[in-house]
Amino acid sequence: MNVSSPLGLPLVRSISPSRSIASPDPGISIAARNVNFAVSSRLGPVVQILKECSISVPTGELWMLLGPNGCGKSTLLKILAGLLTPTKGEVYVRRPRSFVFQNPDHQVVMPTVEADVAFGLGKSRCSPDQVRLKVSKALSSVGMSDYMQRPIQTLSGGQKQRVAIAGALAEACKVLLLDELTTFLDETDQMGVIKAVKNCLDESNEVTALWVTHRLEELEYADGAIYMEDGKVLCYGDPVKITEFIKAKQAAYIDQINS
Repeated sequence: MNVSSPLGLPLVRSISPSRSIASPDPGISIAARNVNFAVSSRLGPVVQILKECSISVPTGELWMLLGPNGCGKSTLLKILAGLLTPTKGEVYVRRPRSFVFQNPDHQVVMPTVEADVAFGLGKSRCSPDQVRLKVSKALSSVGMSDYMQRPIQTLSGGQKQRVAIAGALAEACKVLLLDELTTFLDETDQMGVIKAVKNCLDESNEVTALWVTHRLEELEYADGAIYMEDGKVLCYGDPVKITEFIKAKQAAYIDQINS
């Protein structure tokens, strides 16, 4: 099977608060090379969560990160978001970046849709008219223009996720790091969120998204995919090839059980 290996990444720099991060190839918005992450358990032994993980995500594309529960995909996403520091390895993520949580209630904080999307612009020097324009454009990108004055508590889970994404876009976010956005959503909301993300990328060739998921059917919307197991990146590349790879593993596992 012709699935590309995680090699030949552009040179990147380790994230450090005290030094600037040099940009890699402008065609790459997310990159990691040989990233490791370990934690100490209560009894003392070190538990290795990530093992030599290397990935590369092209600018303007939607990629999905898959793998069984506990394989390390959410940990890798948090490292890319700057929420965790790798034990070893190098990472680069184009700025500004934004992490959208699995549960939208952890992210939407203001009473109305308009106020929530504008919340992150409070630290900017934008005029009120500029803020309104940015909010309107961001909500239009995720199909929520008609909900501008709606109270947040009246929205469905999927609508809240779209508001969270709009908030990131309003701040001119270049990279969206999305952690299993459809886990708690019904089928209608799932499709609404996926299409909202695709629309954002279609409207701008500068926005890149990495989406953690466990749903194979969502690969239909991806430009590329990464598959992990036991803290390692096993393969990445074309979504069709990744789907075939996963299904072959599942079939082999079922055959093993039956025999």
